[in-house]
Amino acid sequence: MPRITTPSEGTAGERLEYWRDAVSQNLVPLEVRPRESADFSASLHAVRVGQVQMSVISAAPHSIARTRRHIASDAPDFLQLTLQLTGRGVLTQRDRQAQVGPGELVIYDTRRPFTYDLDQSHSGLVLMFPQAMLQLGERDLARVTATPVPCHDGLGQVVLPLLHGLARQMEHVEARATPRLADNIIDLVGTLLVEHADAVRTTEADGSGRLTERVLVHMEQRLADPGLSPEGIAAAHRISRRYLYKLLAARGYTVSGWIREQRLARCRRDLADPSLDHLPVGAIGGRWGFADPAHFSHAFKAKYGMSPREARTDRR
Repeated sequence: MPRITTPSEGTAGERLEYWRDAVSQNLVPLEVRPRESADFSASLHAVRVGQVQMSVISAAPHSIARTRRHIASDAPDFLQLTLQLTGRGVLTQRDRQAQVGPGELVIYDTRRPFTYDLDQSHSGLVLMFPQAMLQLGERDLARVTATPVPCHDGLGQVVLPLLHGLARQMEHVEARATPRLADNIIDLVGTLLVEHADAVRTTEADGSGRLTERVLVHMEQRLADPGLSPEGIAAAHRISRRYLYKLLAARGYTVSGWIREQRLARCRRDLADPSLDHLPVGAIGGRWGFADPAHFSHAFKAKYGMSPREARTDRR
């Protein structure tokens, strides 16, 4: 497998173009975009072991971008895993941004567009392998894509030294490695990603739970507003209506159903309050967002088996 270094002659633009061709041929087709720099240089040492390609890359600041035009309909299902060795980068994929620093891992899918912005001189180890090797479900893969994979504890403390060792011993790997080594490495990486996916899943559950509570409080505080609507609720929490419906469905509610139930409960409470006997029944409904007295009466009777007026009389 090749060792590639940008030529010393030529302009920075020409060296960027040379680098784009080298990376596109040895990894996947992509664009290379310059950063504000008077010069550019880079090197790549790639080794193939079994189905896994391992590459150590060092380069001056630049950005790479894989766009839809680079992705053929029959493109293979490859994943890339980068261990940032030095410098920092920002990977963007699936509407996520992962800040990746030295000693941190990030995984991304070559069949989806991505960018990797590297505004410092940097080096990294890149593993590229078929998605099928990972044995990670689509949902869990989506959870961990473009998120920094922590290596400060747990299995990360086992995987990180191994990957650092690979980066330092590329010559030995090239000369002595077998496909079994590649399988073992990806098995270990896959186990780390499963551990990470479990943590992300727990965080998602906790996060959505807190968000649901905030949504319910927001709705409860605005029950008296006849204009309370899914559109307004979703906008207030910067989520889509679809996601709002999903949050409440997880609690067994619909948005309109929850609002109606809570409004009717408060109307029933007020109808049972002697201090509010001076208010007409329609006004009780109006206090809790029922702008139409006939609609209020119909909904109340459907819920409690009696009209609002009968409920007040029955209390008396």
